[in-house]
Parts: sequence; structure tokens; C-alpha cells
Amino acid sequence: MSSVAVLTQESFNEHRSGLMPEQSGAAVAGPSAGEDEDALPTYKEAFPPLPEKAASPEGTQETANAWTNKIRPLKSSIITQVFHVPLEERKYKDINQFGEGDQAKVCVDIMHKTGAHLELSLAKDQGLSIMVSGKLDAVMKARKEIVSRLQTQASATVAIPKEHHRFVIGKNGEKLQELELKTATKIQIPRPDDPSNQIKISGTKEGLEKAKHEILLISAEQDKRAVERVNIDKVYHPFITGAYNKLVGEIMQETGARINVPPPSVNKTEIVITGEKEQVALAVAMIKKIYEDKKKNATTIAVEVKKSQHKYVIGPKGNTLQEILDKTGVSVEIPPSDSSSETVILRGEPDRLGQALTEVYAKANSYTVSSVSAPSWLHRFIIGKKGQNLAKITQQMPKVHIEFTEGEDKITLEGPTKDVQMVQSQIEAIVTDLVSRMDYAEITVDPKFHRHLIGKGGVNINRIKELHKVTVRIPPDNEKSNLIRIEGDPQGVQEAKKELLELASRMENERTKDLIIEQRFHRAIIGQKGEKIKEVRDKFPEVIINFPDPAQKSDIVQLRGPRTEVEKCSRFMQKIVAEMVENSYSVSVPIFKQFHRNIIGKGGSNIKKIREETNTKIDLPAETNNSEMIVITGKKANCEAARNRILAIQKELANITEAEVSIPSKLHNSLIGSKGRLVRSIMEECGGVHIHFPTEGSGIDKVTIRGPVEEVAKAKQQLLGLAEEKQTKSHTAELRAKPEYHKFLIGKGGGNIRKVRDSTGARIIFPAAEDKDQELITVVGTEEAVREAQKELEELIRSLDNVVEDTMNVDPKHHRYFVARRGQVLRDLADEYGGVMVSFPRTGSQSDKVTLKGAKECVEAAKKRMQEMVEDLDAQVTIECVIPQKFHRSIMGPKGSRIQQITRDHNVQIKFPEREDQQAAPPSEAPIQENGEANGEVKEPVDPNAPKKCDVILISGRKERCEAAVEALKALVPVTIEVEVPFELHRYIIGQKGSGIRKMMDEFEVNIQVPAPEQQSDKISITGLSSHLERAKEGLLERVKELQAEQEDRALRSFKLTITVDPKYHPKIIGRKGAIITNIRTEHDVNIQFPEKNDENQDQITITGYEHKAIAARDSIQAIVDELEEMISENVPLDSRVHARIIGARGKGIRKIMDEFKVDLRFPQSGAADPNHVTVIGRPDLVDEAIDHLLNLEEEYMADVVENEAKMAYMRPPSGSAAAMDEHRGPSKGFVVREAPWTTSSEKPPDMTSSEDFPIFGTPVATKTSPWGPKRF
Repeated sequence: MSSVAVLTQESFNEHRSGLMPEQSGAAVAGPSAGEDEDALPTYKEAFPPLPEKAASPEGTQETANAWTNKIRPLKSSIITQVFHVPLEERKYKDINQFGEGDQAKVCVDIMHKTGAHLELSLAKDQGLSIMVSGKLDAVMKARKEIVSRLQTQASATVAIPKEHHRFVIGKNGEKLQELELKTATKIQIPRPDDPSNQIKISGTKEGLEKAKHEILLISAEQDKRAVERVNIDKVYHPFITGAYNKLVGEIMQETGARINVPPPSVNKTEIVITGEKEQVALAVAMIKKIYEDKKKNATTIAVEVKKSQHKYVIGPKGNTLQEILDKTGVSVEIPPSDSSSETVILRGEPDRLGQALTEVYAKANSYTVSSVSAPSWLHRFIIGKKGQNLAKITQQMPKVHIEFTEGEDKITLEGPTKDVQMVQSQIEAIVTDLVSRMDYAEITVDPKFHRHLIGKGGVNINRIKELHKVTVRIPPDNEKSNLIRIEGDPQGVQEAKKELLELASRMENERTKDLIIEQRFHRAIIGQKGEKIKEVRDKFPEVIINFPDPAQKSDIVQLRGPRTEVEKCSRFMQKIVAEMVENSYSVSVPIFKQFHRNIIGKGGSNIKKIREETNTKIDLPAETNNSEMIVITGKKANCEAARNRILAIQKELANITEAEVSIPSKLHNSLIGSKGRLVRSIMEECGGVHIHFPTEGSGIDKVTIRGPVEEVAKAKQQLLGLAEEKQTKSHTAELRAKPEYHKFLIGKGGGNIRKVRDSTGARIIFPAAEDKDQELITVVGTEEAVREAQKELEELIRSLDNVVEDTMNVDPKHHRYFVARRGQVLRDLADEYGGVMVSFPRTGSQSDKVTLKGAKECVEAAKKRMQEMVEDLDAQVTIECVIPQKFHRSIMGPKGSRIQQITRDHNVQIKFPEREDQQAAPPSEAPIQENGEANGEVKEPVDPNAPKKCDVILISGRKERCEAAVEALKALVPVTIEVEVPFELHRYIIGQKGSGIRKMMDEFEVNIQVPAPEQQSDKISITGLSSHLERAKEGLLERVKELQAEQEDRALRSFKLTITVDPKYHPKIIGRKGAIITNIRTEHDVNIQFPEKNDENQDQITITGYEHKAIAARDSIQAIVDELEEMISENVPLDSRVHARIIGARGKGIRKIMDEFKVDLRFPQSGAADPNHVTVIGRPDLVDEAIDHLLNLEEEYMADVVENEAKMAYMRPPSGSAAAMDEHRGPSKGFVVREAPWTTSSEKPPDMTSSEDFPIFGTPVATKTSPWGPKRF
């Protein structure tokens, strides 16, 4: 007996899987099974050696073994073919151009197109050899391209019968493409509608011959084929085809012909046979023989079989008919399904008809149809979730067909009689069980409430389903049904019904109310990202608020919900709208443009203060806009307050007064005039006063005039006069004049037009800049006054149209003044005096003659004005104003605004000196000349009291104006004062990142300097205009008072007290998410500090705040502690299997119990010694109630747990577990082989316990010593 080797099964898993089943079995059984050792695999069988070459008489031959059987030779996918093009067939014969001309380009193009590699060479006979390498497909395509593009083409035609053309083309043209590639030709086949039978071939001579040959071969092959059609009565077709088409298959195999018998469903008698002529003839003879034989010997028998049983005779896909034909040789003819006939005809040999009849009746009666009474609403419970219940039955009885008809209270069963009876009894048992423990109810609810019952995302209906363990069917909208069906446990059905009816009745009590809210308020009510409307919805959760689509331009906001809630929500929203309307009151205040910047203040400080204190929105026109109107928006009272404050600023800055005139409101429109032209003319004439008429329709007679005192009086007089005219008699006339004449007609300061008005009593209105018609002048007044004024104006206009030319003498030294700045002075003269043209002599000419051209009056007035200007220039002086350079920037103001204002006010020119170079050495350090001056001159000593050049400002103009300008400049020089402020308050005055001091500097337009901290000084310096200093000082001292008051308050707030509380009560005092402690902090306005983890005094709580408030907070905490100390803690044993049910999803259940009984519940953690131990903490009476409730819940839930465990006992344990398989299989014997190398030689078997033979990763291995030295790897 030979030795056997045992290897572990894990080591050779792969080899075992490769063994034959019987080998595997032998290996597993091992010698312990007592079987013959020959059944064990040999070592070579289990581990076949690699192939080796051995010499043989036939030559070298590979040893056949397990490895060589599987090895197949690899074939290269690249092939190489050589094509030859004779000289006479070459397209390109110019030898000199070889490799350079068109031939080379064509080859490159072919390579790109096909992916094949081409090499060209010339033979001795000047023929062209082309070697093509690549994949077979690429080589064939390249060959076709070479033939068509490098070889001269010939053409030929071949005629074959038209019906053979389709065989040349092949399926989807595949045959034709193959032929073209194979022969490298182009084959054109005439279209089916073309009667021609000629096929045209073009290509090389060799290719033409090949293609012609191939086409003729295809045609010859088709000539040998024939088609025969035989008419056989339909009733005999089954005998020709045989059962399962066996007979016709045998005929086709024997003859080689193809036979097509129409299927039973097709009412055709024609059988088509195709193939070669001899084959077709043989097949036709055989078919006819069968037909004649059956026609002669077969008889028929007609029997009545119920129509409903016909399908059982036919069987699935006609298999039963085929089965009867196969068994008996009798054909069974069944009437069509649309026929009412029940007659079944049997056709065949007389001696077989009886057997066939028995088979037919057996098949007809083998199946039965039965029904089970079951209410239709129970059908889905019988079927089960995803058909699970039904699947159990159908798996056991697959031949039974179970049919549920919607709306019918029955279930139809169809199948083998015995199986149907078993299924029927099972379903009846299920129905009886369901009827006993299930119930349903139907309620009627108006369809318009259905979606509200369902809730958003089905939240309402899902809650009811989950709570009461029922199913609720709400009909879809398209059904228009008001019937809702509830199915499930009887008690759950009644509870769900009650809840749904309550919801429905509540909805019926709902009302819908439409609120009219102007659309302009909708966005404000909704708020950014719907924040404001969310607050309203949270306040009234039962009310649905719908806003119209902005595109609809609708003002209707719809509220829907319970009547009382809708009313409350309606009142609340109306209140919001009323506030918005109140806050949207708007008033316009006319403020002279020059005072706008004073109203804004430095850095917007003034306007910001007014906005904050009056809670209004104030909009000022842009600097580029000529409008003087400031718009204030907000509550009416606030708007009036803001308006009064803005007017007060204007009044403080200038001598502005306000007067009221009583004019009947019916005259207001006529006094304002068309587009405000009349009132605007009065305002412009009276120095730009503001005239404010009350709102149209208000019925108020009071008209307000605001402006300088004198101008207000003048405007008042004009308004009253005009009103009197309007009341007596008013007349209007219009005349036209060129726009450039208007200024001259008005005159300087309105002098000319005032003369006309004073002499005639009429009012003359000129067009405003925005009017379209700039030539129209309107005269208003009594008829006589208008006529006289019109006459005077027309005379003036005529005189202006009379152009004259005049000259005057101007000293050449003053010419530059007039023409400087691109002639700005001359342009201003032309604008003011009716477009008069002034011409000065050329530069360099010593002439003093100046020419004026224009209307006579304009020329005279311009001449007079120029003389005044020359007199001013002659009287011009330049005086110096010494102001230290460090103040120059402050004097200039932002963008030079202050200096520009002085220049305009005093009509002078001001020139500031160049800035002194700070890097230059001071005069006292100038180098001393030891040997006198270099030029030999002695300089006079510099007066140390003389002002520096950089401090001298030059002012040019009339002497009196220059002196006034000097005073104005000196008034702008900043002054510094010091204010006493305690040092400890300095940092509070500066504020966070300097915000406090910056705010004061912007507000008072001064610079405030706080000393450095290291100086410990109490002095704060204020630098600014003298007019601003006093106000800034008062503001600073006021801030000091505020800070001192805050310090005192801070001292009072810093009162501290501590309270000792057991740390176990700390979490209860803090509350859930800090709710309780936050409430105490907010209520008493104190800070409460709990001890840190590492603090020594873990029971000390610190309270900081006002003394009386800290004591009140301590009392609140003590009250909580007293209440907690009254509480008791009791343990209740609750089965751990019901803990999850009591806790509920996300702790909802436990929170509900704790809120209801005002107790604290603590469940054991996983791994606790007693998993059933639950602790209840609270007041004694509440703890007892909570424990009773928990025990009731345990009893209820345990019933479900026991029931589920009982069900689980009957469920099949999960199959395929490794442990079960190992246990069943028994202990592993390892993998056993015979004739292993270590058994047949002196070699020892491997020691599997040796760490040297089988080393473990990461452990050092001692190397074996050998006479040959250490091993090398």
C-alpha cells in the first residue's frame, strides 16, 4: 500500500474546485471512509507539470498533457499582400516624378483613409509593385483604393435574370460589398423599377474578369433552384407537419428542400416548397402522398365540448392538441374563439378516433373553475404586500390561476380540479380570518377638503394611518368622488373614522376671507426670503395665507382657516398694513440748494442723526440735479418733525423767514399755471423764494412762502395782486422771441421785465428750461394791461432784431482778462445780453479798439457792463494775507469749496503760495560766506520778523472787496482749545477702534486730539473753526457726563453673591438647551455663572447684577432647588424588549410621558447589569401615576412581542451559514493525494508548523546552514 499525503483544505481550495465531482468526493471522504486508495487523485493529476519537449521518431513533438490541451497557437492580426500594376495599366507613367508627384500623394491619402501601410517599388518592366501591410479589413480596403486610383479603369456588363439580382446584393447589401472588396471593382446593379437586367462592372481588367465570374456563378446557382406551391386542404395540414412539426422536419432533412406550411391561425391552403429542382420534386411527391393517403383513410367524428373548456383542449400554445396528435395520430379541430359553436371535430384513422376522443374529454375535464366569496375590500389583504400572501399559495399550486375582479365580491380560481379544491380551502380560511379581525368604514367628505385631510406631503393621513394601524383610501381628484374608505382593525377603523370626521367638520367650519391690500405692500409683508410672513403663519398656524402672483397685479390676499382664527389673522394683517400706510406718508421740503450740504453735515452726520431720531427716510437730490426738493418718508408726525428740523437748520444758516397768505383754494390751480409756469415765474423773480400750495382737494386756503425777508414780502404782494386779478378778470396773450433775447428782455436782476410789469400791471412768464417751446412768452393780467405789456415787449423784440455795430476802447493790458479761459467772460456777456458778439484785436497788435455787434439795446448794455469791468480792473489791487501754511488746507476745504465760495461772494482772485520744501535746510542753518559773495555784491540781512513766503496768500480785486475777503479767510483759520476730561474716561471717549471720537469729529466738524496714555494727562485738545468749537466742547462735556453715569451704573451692576446648590441639581436648573437658566437671566437681568469642571467648589453658583435683582434671581434658583429636593426617585422593572417602543421614534414617546406626568425617566444604558431597570424621578404623586402608565404600556407592548416571537419560531432559519455547513460536514480531513514527490523519494514532507518553511510576515527567520553557503534569492 502506498503512502498518502495530507494537506489542509484551506491551502488548496482552488485545486479542489477544479477536480471532477467524483474526485472531489473521494478527496473529501479520505481514507477514513474505508474506500480504495485508487480513488484518490495522484499528485500529477492534481498538479499537472508544465509542458516539456521530448525527442520522438517523427521529430520534435510536444508532450501531451493537461497543460498542452488548453494552449492554442496565437495568430498575428497583421497581414501583408503585394499587388502588381503592369506598365500599360498604370495611371501615372512619368518615371521622373516617382515618389514626388500625384502618385505619392494618392498613396499617402490611401494610408490615411484605410490605416494600412503602403510601400511602392518599380519592376524592371516599369510595372508598379505595391506592398500593403495591416489588418485584413484595412488591406482589402487599401487594395480597392489602389485599383481605383492607381490603375487605369475598364468597364464591362453582364446580363443575368432580374430575379437573381437580389442574390448578388445579399442581405443589407453585404454580398455586394464583399464582392467589390474581393475583386477590387465597382459593381452597379439596376434599381428594382428598372426593367434592365444588365449589371455594370468597372475596375481593372483582372478585377472585371473575377467579378463577372462571381456574378455568373451566383446566377447559375439560382438557376438550379426551384419554387413549388401545392394547395392542400387546411384540415390536412396537421398530418403533413406532424406533431410538434416532426414530420415536416424529417421531410426537409431527407429531401434538402425547404417547406413552409402556413400556421393554424392563418387561413391559407398553399404550402410553399423551395430548393433545387430535384429536391423540390421529391418533397412535393412525399407531401402529396401523405395528403392522398389521409384523404382516403381518415374519417371524422364531431363531439360537443363546453366553450369554456376549449382552452384546456387546446392547451398552452396549442401543446395539448400536439400531444393528442402525437399519441393518437388524430387531428382535433377547435372552432375559432369568436364563434359560438361548441362542436369539436376529430379527424384521423377510424381505429384511433376512440382513443383521441377519450383524451379530448380527459383534457376538457382535467381543469375546473371555481369561485370564493370574499368582499372586494379584502382582496388586497388576501394578496398581501407586493403579492407575498398569494405567492405562497401559487408556489405550492403553480397550475392554479387566481383572478381578482375589481368591484366584485368574489375570487375566481381556475386549474386542475384537485389543486383548485386545495387552493379554495386555503383562501376561504384566509377570508374567514380576515373577516373576523378586520372591518371597514366609509365616510362622505367634500372633495375640496381631501387635500387638506392628506396634508402637505401626506403628513396628516400618514399620522392617522400609523396611529390607528389602518389604511385610508382617499379617491384621486379625477374621480370626483366624496367617499373615503377606512380599513383595518375594528377599533382602529372607528377611531380613524372619528378623527377624520372631526377634521372634516372643522374644515367645513372654515371660512375664506379676501383682504384688499395694495400690491405695493405685498413684498414688505412677505419680507426678505419670506421671513415676515413666516412669523404671521407661525402665529396663526391654522390659517392659510395666499398672495396673488405679482404678474396678476391683484390686490386680493386670501385667508382660509377656522372662522375665529381667520378673523384674528385678518385684524392682525390689517394692523400691519395700517402701520405701513402710516409709515409711507411722504412730504417734500424745498431747501435752497446751497444749504443742502449743511443739512447733510460732515460725513452725513446731520442727516443721519435726523433720520435716526425721527425714524424717517430722507432723500436728497444729487449734486448734479437742480432740484431743491428734499423728500421725507415715514409716519406723518415723524415726517413733520424731520421737516421742522431741516427748516430750522436752513433758518439758522440764513436770514430765512416764512409767511402765510390766505388765497381761496379755487384760485390755486390758476395761480400755479400750466405745469407750474406762473408760480415759478414769481419764485424766480423774487430771488428764488419757495411757495408751497396745499394738496389739491384739501380745501385749505393757506399758501406758505419761505425765503429771505424782503423777497418773501415781495412774493406775498405779487401773489395777492395776482389772486385779486384772477378774481376780477384775467386775460392771457402769447408772443414769440428768440431764446437768446430772453435774458436781455428780463434784464439784470429782472430789471427790464419789472419795469414793464410796473408800468402795465401785467405778469410776463418766460419758458422754463424743460419746456419744449423755448420761444413762447406768456402775458397774464387784465385785458388792457396785457395789451400794453404785449405792445412794449414787441417793441423790445423789434429793437433786438435791429442789429447794430459799435466800438469801444479797452486798454490792451486788460484784453487778456476778457479772452482768458477760452473766452469765458465773452461767452457770459453773450448769454446775458441777447447774444451780442464782442471782437478783440489780434494778439500782438497794440490796438485798443473792441467791436460789439448785436441788437442796439443789447450792444449798449454790454458796452456799459464792459466799461464797469474795465474800471474794476483799473482799480484792482493785490494785498497779502499772512496765514501759517499748516492751516492752508483747512481754509481751502474739501476740493477747494470754501475758497471758491469766498471768491464768488467777494468777486476777488485768491492765490495760495507754493508749499515749502520740508527737506530744505532752515534759513538759520544756511552756509556762511567767509570771503564775501561770489558775485561781489553784499546782500542785505533778512528780517527775522518778516513772514515766510509759504505763509503769504495773495488776494486781487477792488480794495474794499479784498479786505472783506481777508476777514473771511482769517475766520476760517482753525483755533485750538483744551477741555478737562478725567484720564480714565479717555478710552471710552475714543471708543472701539476710534469710532466714538470719529463720530464726534464728524458731528461737530472739528479735530479732537487725545493725549498718549503714557502722558497720563487730563487735557483733550479741540481744533476747528471758532464757530464750531463751543458746540464741540459742549458735546464732549455731555459725553463725559454720560460716561460718568455709566461708570456709576456699572459699579451698581457688579454686585456679586453666591448660592450653594448640590451639583446633581445643576442640569435641572440649567434646563433643556439652557431654557430655564436663560429665562432667569433674562427676567432678572443678571449674569449667572456655574462652576467649571476643575473648580474646587463644585456646589457654588455665582450671580452678578444689581443687588435687588441678584437676590431675586437667587430666590428663583432656591425655589427650583426646594422643588427638586421634594422629588423622589423610584425604580420600576420594565422588560427591556419594550423599551424601544416606550421611547418612540427620536424619543417622541418618552418626551410625551415626561411632559404629561412632569417626571424624569432614565433608561439603562447598553451593557447595564440590569437591562430592565428604569428610574422615575419626580414628585411622589406624579411618580406613582407615571409608573402605573409605564406598566400598562409594558403589558400592552409585551402582547405584541410574544406574538412576534411565536411567529419567528415557525420561520425557517437563514440558510447557507458557514457554521451550519461545517457542522453538517464534520471535521475537515485536509486535501489528500497519492504518489507525492516526498513519498516516492527521500525528500521529507514539508513541516507546516515550521516558521522557516512557512514563515510569518514580520518575524525574523534563522537561515539554514548549508555546505554551499547561505541561499541567495
